[in-house]
Amino acid sequence: MDIFDADADHLTRKELAWELAELFDELDIEQLNEVLAKNVPLETLEFFTAYASDFCDERALDLAARRRVPNLLVIGYLLRVLEERLLQTPEIFDA
Repeated sequence: MDIFDADADHLTRKELAWELAELFDELDIEQLNEVLAKNVPLETLEFFTAYASDFCDERALDLAARRRVPNLLVIGYLLRVLEERLLQTPEIFDA
């Protein structure tokens, strides 16, 4: 059984994403920095920053959007890292 199927005993990908978003909402800056340091290589953060800058330049996005794009990329990356870890140890994925 795929652990991402909707099932009473398992979280769906959408539920996992909401859980991660809620967790991030509760963290202070120091805690967020610790999560990033432990889970996202510096080269990946640098790539996201450069990619986001190019993306925003090509689309002429305003300053508010420019500030959010790198964060969205990092959150997506962290969600994928979490999914991969949970696939390796599905027993910790139980809701």
